[in-house]
Amino acid sequence: MRANKRRDTQPELLVRRLLHARGLRYRVDHRVASQTRSRVDVAFTKQRIAVFIDGCFWHSCPEHLHLPRANADYWIPKLARNVERDAEVSTVLRDLGWTVLRFWEHEPAREVADRIIAAVEEARSSSSTVRVPLDAGRGSGSQ
Repeated sequence: MRANKRRDTQPELLVRRLLHARGLRYRVDHRVASQTRSRVDVAFTKQRIAVFIDGCFWHSCPEHLHLPRANADYWIPKLARNVERDAEVSTVLRDLGWTVLRFWEHEPAREVADRIIAAVEEARSSSSTVRVPLDAGRGSGSQ
């Protein structure tokens, strides 16, 4: 298992390249909440968007799930715990006001990037407000 990467997997790199090419800046392998040891694959901290690109084997993709036959007593509970942990982390982040986006590694990178960009743009537009100068609404005369 030493060869398995925690970050910078090929699906992550493809998505990150597309996001960067579109002018988006983000944090990589970012720890958001102290309540959990999990780290977000791509984080947009200002918009509070956490993106996870989950591996099909490690996170039990419903399309590609194949349980190992060798050492099944170890793998089945381990993979089940990974799925539970994913749900717990998503709940913690949502409770902290983050939008959680989860994608499978087999999803096309361009589609994933487009959905992330749409979420970031939506968050930016909903948070943009008209700022009123501090002295607005006051009389122009001196006191």
